[in-house]
Amino acid sequence: MEFQDKSLSRKIIHQLKYSSRENVGKSLADWTIERINFNDYHFDLIISVPLHSKKERERGYNQLHLYANILAKHLKIEHHCKDVIRKFYKKSQTFKTKKGRGDIENNFELNANLIGKHVLIIDDVYTTGNTMSQVAWEILKEPTNKVSVLVMAVDV
Repeated sequence: MEFQDKSLSRKIIHQLKYSSRENVGKSLADWTIERINFNDYHFDLIISVPLHSKKERERGYNQLHLYANILAKHLKIEHHCKDVIRKFYKKSQTFKTKKGRGDIENNFELNANLIGKHVLIIDDVYTTGNTMSQVAWEILKEPTNKVSVLVMAVDV
């Protein structure tokens, strides 16, 4: 989905993230499963991009967990929601421009010993690629690991 101002996809994901509409994650996961043929991919596990623990407490949940759990069940693999941690708390970047959304370098840390794994990393919105690349590089520090990515929407 394209994530543009005033688009339906933006409204849906904002409901998921900010309006306690976690059930939207289930609908998006079902929609994803219907539209992507996962048969050619052999993932070992799913890792969803984490919220900082403070932000997760404020929100009451991580908007990606239900989505990732449903995909993991469909793929018959595990969702490891604690294998990567976000080290720094930041306020929402929702109203910032793409240019103003620069993440803090080294914002993520691997909290597991992953060796020889093909990891599917999941995030809600791909804007600059900075978040996804930081998470991926943490996993790829182990050269036997492989990474694929899946996002709900792309901010164009």
